[in-house]
Amino acid sequence: MTSASGNATGLEVLLSTLKSSHDVQSTLSILQILDELLSAGTVKRISYMISKGGSEALLHTLVNMTRIFPPNYHVFLPLMHLIVKVGQRDKGFGQKAQEIGATDETLNLLKVSPPQPKYVIPCLWALKIYAASASTGAALGNSGIMRLLFKLISPYTTKNTKSIRAATEALSALLKSKWNSRRALDNGYIQWLLKLYQDWHQRDTQNKYISIHKALLKCIRNITNTQMGKKAFLQADGMRVLLSASRACGSTTDLQPIVKLATQIMRRCYPKEPLPLLTVRSCYSFVLPNTADSQILEPPGRFPQEDVAVKGNDEKEGDEDSTENEETGYNEDEDDLETDVTRLRPNPQLDRPVEELKQYERLCPELIGYFQHLRDEQTNGQDNVSCSAFFTTPGHQRHKKTREWQEDLIEEDPPMPHNSFSSRGANQMDLADSGGESERLIKNGCAPIQDSGRCPEQPCGGITLKPSKHKMKETHWNMQRASADSSEKNIRLQEVQNTRGTSVGGEESSRLLSQSWSINTEYTPHDSPRKLSEMCREMIPFHDPYVYTIMAEKTKSATDYQTLAFPDYWGHTAPLYQEPLTGQWCGHQRDKIFEDIQRFVNPGDSLNKVIFDIGSLPLVTPAEDVSLKFNSNFESGNLRKAIQIRKYEYDLIMNADINTDLQHQWFYFKICGMRAGIPYRFNIINCEKTNSQFNYGMQPVMYSVHEALCGRAHWVRVGSDIYYYKNHYCRHSAVTRGQKDTSYYTLTFTITFLHSKDVCYLAYHYPYTYSTLMTHLHLLKESLNPDQIYFRHQILCSTLGGNKCPVITITASPGSQPEQLHQFWNRQYVVLTARVHPGESNASWVMKGTLEFLVSDDAIARSLRDSYIFKIIPMLNPDGVINGCHRCSLSGEDLNRQWSEPNPDLHPTIYHAKGLLSYMRSISKTPLVYCDYHGHSRKKNVFMYGCSLKETLWQARSSIDTATLKEDIGYRTIPKVLDRLSPAFSINHCCFLVQKSREATARVVVWREIGILRSYTMESTYCGCDQGKYKGLQLGTRELEEMGAKFCAGLLKLKKDEWSCSNQLVTEDVGLLDFDNELQNDRHMSRSDVSVDDEPPCPEEIDYYTDNCAEEDDDHIDLVTELNMSSDDELELKK
Repeated sequence: MTSASGNATGLEVLLSTLKSSHDVQSTLSILQILDELLSAGTVKRISYMISKGGSEALLHTLVNMTRIFPPNYHVFLPLMHLIVKVGQRDKGFGQKAQEIGATDETLNLLKVSPPQPKYVIPCLWALKIYAASASTGAALGNSGIMRLLFKLISPYTTKNTKSIRAATEALSALLKSKWNSRRALDNGYIQWLLKLYQDWHQRDTQNKYISIHKALLKCIRNITNTQMGKKAFLQADGMRVLLSASRACGSTTDLQPIVKLATQIMRRCYPKEPLPLLTVRSCYSFVLPNTADSQILEPPGRFPQEDVAVKGNDEKEGDEDSTENEETGYNEDEDDLETDVTRLRPNPQLDRPVEELKQYERLCPELIGYFQHLRDEQTNGQDNVSCSAFFTTPGHQRHKKTREWQEDLIEEDPPMPHNSFSSRGANQMDLADSGGESERLIKNGCAPIQDSGRCPEQPCGGITLKPSKHKMKETHWNMQRASADSSEKNIRLQEVQNTRGTSVGGEESSRLLSQSWSINTEYTPHDSPRKLSEMCREMIPFHDPYVYTIMAEKTKSATDYQTLAFPDYWGHTAPLYQEPLTGQWCGHQRDKIFEDIQRFVNPGDSLNKVIFDIGSLPLVTPAEDVSLKFNSNFESGNLRKAIQIRKYEYDLIMNADINTDLQHQWFYFKICGMRAGIPYRFNIINCEKTNSQFNYGMQPVMYSVHEALCGRAHWVRVGSDIYYYKNHYCRHSAVTRGQKDTSYYTLTFTITFLHSKDVCYLAYHYPYTYSTLMTHLHLLKESLNPDQIYFRHQILCSTLGGNKCPVITITASPGSQPEQLHQFWNRQYVVLTARVHPGESNASWVMKGTLEFLVSDDAIARSLRDSYIFKIIPMLNPDGVINGCHRCSLSGEDLNRQWSEPNPDLHPTIYHAKGLLSYMRSISKTPLVYCDYHGHSRKKNVFMYGCSLKETLWQARSSIDTATLKEDIGYRTIPKVLDRLSPAFSINHCCFLVQKSREATARVVVWREIGILRSYTMESTYCGCDQGKYKGLQLGTRELEEMGAKFCAGLLKLKKDEWSCSNQLVTEDVGLLDFDNELQNDRHMSRSDVSVDDEPPCPEEIDYYTDNCAEEDDDHIDLVTELNMSSDDELELKK
């Protein structure tokens, strides 16, 4: 033995001796010691041995032993056993083997080995390990080893299976090299591998040799890493071979790894293609005003798909969103966390002159002239209230009631911004109404936009709705459905008349419902529609179809829609039951993918019939056509194209947001012409998110006109076999010059309709339109007592499209005494906003719950009105909502990324909302709370995002000593309260970190520039809950509205002295009185929720990552097992 250094460890001495030994017995002894050391230990022992030069010692020993003639195979087996064991853990093993010369010696051993598998198999496994290095694999390929390996791989046999498997695994490793793959393609190996796989699959009926099946698929996968390989695979009909074999495997558990690998190959080789559209840009365009920051956008038809230039900001979409639109976690890029303390500290400052801010005085009428006749008493010393911020009101307005104050501004018309499309209906023909008896029929479930010259009777104290001067073309509703006796009847509804009758309820209500709304020719033309309308108002609070019609006619859209969606016209009530999360079954998603692949394999089986195209003229279909009929030309509608693939299957394409080619998520469309009891499959093929709650229990929603007319006016969750996966459609970006393809995803679901010839509406989530909001605000105000509730509906500004953005003020009406006025003027403000992203309709339902709770008679609501003045902007992006956008405004930008420097021309609602907040600060009325309501598509529950200096520094692992920094932890109060109050709220999902990429969002800007400590984004799931009372249930509109009410209740905690205001508060919320100490303990919390999704990867994760085809770790090789062969398993080398 050679001497070792005195500082060397025992292992180093052994390895040094082994490396230089040429003595067989000494070598055997050392190998036996090393084998015992590694067998008794863990992976750490192998790693330690590698760090001490173990790999080099073993490889040198292999070279030394093979040079002894004749070779001693007694040393060879234990040596190869250690080489395989150690080589699997050493990433550089192949390179080391090539440098030492062990690869050549292994090849020589393989070629001259005696005909026993126990000597060949170790060499094959060693070659597999060597080939893990790309350069070594290429060198082995040059030696001609692949030809030898192909000779060892035979068609199905029960002999030599261990050798066949080892040879196939070695070949798959060699084929990772592109050079080796090209050689294999040149020699036609792809066809031969497919035949081998097909042979083993068909003849191995007992599935005894699954490892060989898998190894053959690995070879095919590695060859198809190149474009030439994909092409050769398709030319060899590989898709059909693998599809047939995979379907034959069924749901057998043992075969699932085979099916998964085959699916990966097929999806990788499926040719990429653009969507079946002329352009991916929106069908509609809007010409922006000529400002320094904007440009005139070209018509959408000018941009073919391959040349679409994506805006840089669009690539970083998100609101309070990550790359996939929601503000997910922060662990993806902790470098994005803000660590500059100067930027993390709130630095309130005005972004415009104080004089300019005075324009917002009109939005605070409660501070301007309320009970001005008492001013003299105040100035004479009876009260010490400062009036520096108050302004004199003209004498004729001094004694106006609240209702009249509201009327002053509800119809005010602020300066209109640039508007590049005309008001809907401006160029339409006037109705020819002879004698006022013209009958309108509502056709196909769409209510007509009626002659608004007839206004609803104004209740006492109400405002007059000033109708639009524009009249619409006469439209009809002539819907047919099957009655109980299967005979078809026409449902005809006369237009709602101007004269209102008494409410229909009790026995009359039951009688009308019992008729199933099957109105025959004997109905009274003026009576039945009135009863329908009255019944609708009885069933649906704060909704009136007639008022909705008038509000809708004032709405301006780029789509120039002429009909109203029936669900929005008729209204929605939450069903009495709650809907559970749907389940999924392993393998079903893959079955859907196989059906898509079947289209490629047998293209003749697909109809590919365009049923609906919003960018083309209406399609004329023969009377006998049984295809479904689609439409989305109504407010908030979004469906661009429908293609019939099979008799009961349709591909659907969503329209992009106006002036963009991105943001495909929101859909809302009408279907008619269905047959009851038939499962229809719908595939929405241009989704953009990489994952979705549709894979974790979420369902789309549907509204049936038939059910609504039978008294069940509900949006309900529907659909089975719901899956979300990557498809073969892609968009070539001009920004990346075609080097990177953006893949689309498919949302597929199946619906079995209950009624034939029904009219149904499908949507991503419960729709809530702009006209619905305006109707709700009008009817809400009409229901209030102005002597008790101060409710003011004003206009913040006009949008780019010429629609009015409402702002609501709610508080308790003050008394007339000076001390009551003093308390009124010193109430703190709470500012709430919602719907900056049009597709987040759940935010509007939460806001609806907030509004209705604040004006209710609930004791907590009364206390809140007495304590706070609420400023509410319920819809920050009316244009986006009206035009069916998902995320952007008409400018094609995400408005929640414009708060830092909003442009008054391009982002008027954000500019003026920020101006209002700045004005409040300038008059020392900084709001106590700001909250922006949002929706989240990738998480469950309801949760909040806030801003914290310390938590951001902790999460970023900053070296700054946070003990020296002072921070009010009051930002955690409301989330803590809501976690106790609301069953849908989850404190564990809340996050209070500040990211650089979010610095232009409302939450961060309001916190930093306005100085509001409690500045939040509240995210409500589209799906459901995985905790608490609603665990396992999807959230409906009732639960969303409840969340809005609970948020308000949580605000009362900020007024500690108000908790004893009523027995109800103490009874219901006594648990909230004891957690102040918990809030203090939160100062040491260093981590917030940082998960990207609250779900694990999809069980069939193959469906998400096929393009990159990230390889799984190979199974551990144990030569002892591999060499434990049956006596008849002998090698027959091919010459």
